[in-house]
Amino acid sequence: MTSTKSEAAAAARIGAGLALRKRDELLGLLRPCFARTEPWLQAGKYVSALVSELPRVNGWSIARYGGDRTPDRTQRLLNHAVWDTFAAMSVVRRFAAAGLEQAARRRRGGMTVGAVDETGQEKAGSATAGVKRQYMGCAGRVANGINTVHLAYVRDKAGHALIGARQWIPREQITDPVKSLVTGLPPDLGFRTKGQLAIDIFTSAYADGIGFDFACGDEVYGNCTQLREFFEAESQAYVLRVASNFMITLPGETKLTCKEAARRLTRDRRRWEVRSAGGGSKGQRWYAWAWIGTASPRHHLLVRRHLKTGELAFHYCFVPEGQLCTKTRLIRAAGLRWPVEEDFQFGKDCFALDQCQARLYTAIARHIVLVMAALAICAVTAALLRDRTDTQAPPPVTPDQPPPAEPGLIPLTIPEIKRLLAALTTRPLPPWHVIRWHAWTRRHQARSRWFHKRARLARDTEPSLVSKRNAAALA
Repeated sequence: MTSTKSEAAAAARIGAGLALRKRDELLGLLRPCFARTEPWLQAGKYVSALVSELPRVNGWSIARYGGDRTPDRTQRLLNHAVWDTFAAMSVVRRFAAAGLEQAARRRRGGMTVGAVDETGQEKAGSATAGVKRQYMGCAGRVANGINTVHLAYVRDKAGHALIGARQWIPREQITDPVKSLVTGLPPDLGFRTKGQLAIDIFTSAYADGIGFDFACGDEVYGNCTQLREFFEAESQAYVLRVASNFMITLPGETKLTCKEAARRLTRDRRRWEVRSAGGGSKGQRWYAWAWIGTASPRHHLLVRRHLKTGELAFHYCFVPEGQLCTKTRLIRAAGLRWPVEEDFQFGKDCFALDQCQARLYTAIARHIVLVMAALAICAVTAALLRDRTDTQAPPPVTPDQPPPAEPGLIPLTIPEIKRLLAALTTRPLPPWHVIRWHAWTRRHQARSRWFHKRARLARDTEPSLVSKRNAAALA
């Protein structure tokens, strides 16, 4: 027990120190993206608030945490300050990719995957850029909200982080000049589908010199012909989920849906092979896999079957000429799509990805960039310390094996790194600051209540005037 405590204390010291250095390194790299020093310093406060233990992250809580007298500076950072949002995203992207690549070299890591997916945030009202009533995966129902397409850099055996994002804006908002002006949409912004937004994100990643062994995504991106053609033009291998009615051309020019092809060509049980899609926290994720060739020697259909339910999932695959194409590599690439979901979970649970209260297009993008920066700091730190802080006992080899006397410690995770960083960067607030903020908050809420009541009086007066006119007309 004493040994375990000393190992935990050593891991905490090492993790906290490296996290601080990585935070300072990334903030230093971000300095050229800002026209003035003050917004850059405010961005540092914003990132520090994101990695803090604040129960709710918004403009008020960030300003209070950072020692500001009012939330004006925080709001100015997101809405009006002069800084290049997408240049900052590029800096975060290169920082995350370089850090994860360094960690992978230490562990002799495997392939690199670019996993694209979207996530959303519920929003009330209609005054937010991109807001629309739509199916929200985060809510599991149709709701009012916004959606953003993200790209995750996944380095096998090392780690993963979000490295790119573009918000999806409905066509009706872009074509409405009043709505575009109110929500701060750029004048030259054109409508882009989610697949086209993925093209934009991958293009930016390629421009930064970041490459991937495979690109992965779900049905939204697998069914996008333009995205698949873009990958093939770039000689980018991909493993993309497609729907069961997706059409493929088999040898002999036979055209079938994926479901029909699987039913016809996998009747023989020997066509199925049970393999792991990768390890999870509870062990390997086992599925049955079938590999079906198409009329093109570069395209393949990879079918995954759940061992218990028998549910099928279809992956349309492309491997350029000259690159190794094996079932093992395709299965491994398909299994590396899931870390983007983990990044969304970390982003929302730890770094307030879904707590953005901004409404303008640029402000939402800036909040996402700063969340990506906070996540990248912790993800790179966790990846670099994975071997040094992993003292777990060897896994069991038989079902009846007795547990070890000392289970050891799992490696430092992203949430643990975040808590260590919060402990080192959180400063106690002076009493006068707390008292002043209490007074400012109460005064602001009193002012808001007064205006809400005046607006309600105006709404209540209108119906009474209409009813009086109707009564006069009837008389």
